[in-house]
Amino acid sequence: MTSPETVTWLQERTTLGILSPEVLNAIAQVIEEQVVPEKSNLVNEGTPPEALYVLVEGKLESNSSNQTNPALVYGLLPGSVINLRELLLDESVLLTIATVTECHLWVVPAEKFRLLVTQYPEIAQAFSRQLVQELAQVTSALSYEQERSVALRPYLVTKAQRGIVGTSRYAVRLREQIREAAADRKSVDIFGEPGLEKDNIAALIHFGSPKRREPIIKVNCGILQTSGADLFGRVGGKPGLLEWLGEGTLVFNNIQELPAELLPAVTQLLKTGTYTPVSRSGEPTGQARSSKARILIVSEKTQPTIERCIGHIIKVPPLRVRKTDIQTQVEYYTSLYTRSRGISKPHITPEALRRLQSYDFPGNLKELKNLVERAIVQAEGANELTEEIFWPAEAKKKRFRVNLLNVYPGLRRFLRSSWWPDRLNYGFTATAFAIIVAVLFIGPQTRDRNFVLNLFWAWWWPFFLFLFPFLGRVWCSVCPFMIYGEITQKLSLWLWPRKLKRWPREQAEKWGGWFMFGLFSLIFIWEELWHLENTAYLSACLLLLITAGAMIFSALFERRFWCRYLCPIGGMNGLFAKLSMTELRAQQGICSATCTTYQCYKGGPQKGEGQETNGCPLYSHPAQLQDNRDCVLCMTCLKACPHRSVEFNLRPPGIELWTTHVPRSYEVALLFLLLGGVYLHRLPELLSWLGLQLDLTLFWQHLGLSLLVLIIPGIFTFAAYGLIQLFNFNRKPKSFVELAYGYLPLVLGGNLAHYLRLGLGEGGRILPVTFATFGLSGEQLPILVAHPAVIAFLQGATLIFSVLLTILLTQKIARQPVRTPKGLAELSLLWQHLATIGLGVSMWAIIVF
Repeated sequence: MTSPETVTWLQERTTLGILSPEVLNAIAQVIEEQVVPEKSNLVNEGTPPEALYVLVEGKLESNSSNQTNPALVYGLLPGSVINLRELLLDESVLLTIATVTECHLWVVPAEKFRLLVTQYPEIAQAFSRQLVQELAQVTSALSYEQERSVALRPYLVTKAQRGIVGTSRYAVRLREQIREAAADRKSVDIFGEPGLEKDNIAALIHFGSPKRREPIIKVNCGILQTSGADLFGRVGGKPGLLEWLGEGTLVFNNIQELPAELLPAVTQLLKTGTYTPVSRSGEPTGQARSSKARILIVSEKTQPTIERCIGHIIKVPPLRVRKTDIQTQVEYYTSLYTRSRGISKPHITPEALRRLQSYDFPGNLKELKNLVERAIVQAEGANELTEEIFWPAEAKKKRFRVNLLNVYPGLRRFLRSSWWPDRLNYGFTATAFAIIVAVLFIGPQTRDRNFVLNLFWAWWWPFFLFLFPFLGRVWCSVCPFMIYGEITQKLSLWLWPRKLKRWPREQAEKWGGWFMFGLFSLIFIWEELWHLENTAYLSACLLLLITAGAMIFSALFERRFWCRYLCPIGGMNGLFAKLSMTELRAQQGICSATCTTYQCYKGGPQKGEGQETNGCPLYSHPAQLQDNRDCVLCMTCLKACPHRSVEFNLRPPGIELWTTHVPRSYEVALLFLLLGGVYLHRLPELLSWLGLQLDLTLFWQHLGLSLLVLIIPGIFTFAAYGLIQLFNFNRKPKSFVELAYGYLPLVLGGNLAHYLRLGLGEGGRILPVTFATFGLSGEQLPILVAHPAVIAFLQGATLIFSVLLTILLTQKIARQPVRTPKGLAELSLLWQHLATIGLGVSMWAIIVF
């Protein structure tokens, strides 16, 4: 390139263009051309400049060992002048500059350039003027940045506190959403429950974006001026936050608290990226301005007006669905706190972790953080954080519960041992049942001479009716019907290896309860018409028929299909078990966070302290149990669980009936059948009380009367419900099926009062009756029977207590005030209470007198 062309190129393409043509011509005369291959260092940091370089073709890149100022690293394109400042000020090179590609350079050796500076003072003067202008620009920019910093400082977010902790699918998904939102400049709505640190997620999005070096500010919408001046600025006046922010990020915190006057302006900002400064009254409206700021919204729920303008929507999952992450969160908060205090990090025990996992954390992460910090303070330098120092507020469904397995460790050991119930069942119950049936067939046929008949009617019925409020369906765990069903199942699979049928759950849920109701109706009729209480072989036939049902269905279906859906005794047990003061449940947090095998439900090999089992015989997962009817207390889940999640709780009796209970029509039908059974058992006394003279020796008359007695109590309660609907003025009452469960204490009490006569009047004669069974004389053997007055007192007390409990339970189920808010004279549940009292009085009349 000739000298005139060189001068023109230097004028047009480089910073040397401020010099006169004479000086540029002088520089052009001493230029040397040089080609430097790629990936070669042109100048080295900290060395004296060897020459003035002008890049003609190619690309250079600067680099520095000073990692604290990444701005020193930049690329150089054709027209760049290198070492000019260093040569004029006689300084060392500040940066290493290397070739990215092969570069064509014009080179002026250092000695020749210094000679030119001496010959032409214009060079130094021109660049001094340029430095003064640059300094003025820098000073102005610095002043602006200082003013900007002062304006933004109250709202500035300096850093993100942490990333998303945890490995659950919710945590993984949340991290993915944050990365997606950080990759572009679209607006984001981050919403979720309180305490989820949503503002920290907003910070993570900003600091993970390409504009991470720009400021991020957080504005609480509740304190914004209704005029919007602090956000949008004023026409001809003080700039607003959006103008100061530039290309930074604006976080609207608690958008639900945004003043209604600002909603249209914020919506416009989200839609178009423009805003209008606020003008004073009487002044013309300002011009709309464009904003390059990114908008992030933090709220507890989405706002319909704003949601349509949002680019990304992130729903932050609550901690209660991320139980898997609790351990990691606890470890993180523990490390954070101990490092800040300079103390040793304690270890959290498995029991303490299980307690945290069983809690739902309504305050989410903030509540967990506070719990951890409080526990560390309470531990006072201990090496472990134990269960006792974690005391979160209990969830409603966990209130008033005491885990008896923790209170009595010996009970846990017994229930997990082979004695309960397997050894008891297969070593004693199965054998005893076979003997009982044999004695019923071949022994004497009346209750006063057959000890098995005495055991069945005078011992078994009153004892287990009394036991229901304490242990629920515990009889089902040692029931001989089920034992012979399991024996049949195992034997049939050994003889004919096959896969048993899966349960037809839908059909069973729909019709199984009505099948139980039908069987129980037939049992009642059979018991009444053929006097099963005093006929041994017929009682044996009843036992064998129920056993046959268990055996047949066990041979066809897996596990205990009969016990769950079809057994009439099991149906009664499940109904009365709702009143129990104990329950078997599991800690849902532990099951969802720790368990992956579900061995308590499906069965499986030994794992940890969990024993090998075949899984729950009723296909009930203890963490999902809401009703005692679906648990037979076999403790299979307790044995299988390796995480100590299963609990055997002491609770308020019948609490599920007004909390988690799901009413079922067939259960109500069975309830009223059992209510009618009380009157059927006392049919002669009932006829006498009513003053009716009917011949019960006539079969069809007896049958018709029995059916009528079974039905009428239910009709009576239904009529009471009709009156409730007719005279209830304040609100719609609960359905009949829901309220009907209020009669459950009365039904249990009525049946217990009936069998107290047999239990206390004949049960104590078991020794002489046993001798009589084998043809021996037992007249001299001791007997223990209650005085008739004592029996009558206990029967009466049982009925009175049952009526009171029925009234109380009805009120709890209905959840209605005793008196209507309008002050009407009637009581909202008066008619059902009157029906309860009427039924109690009638039972007193036929049972006690």
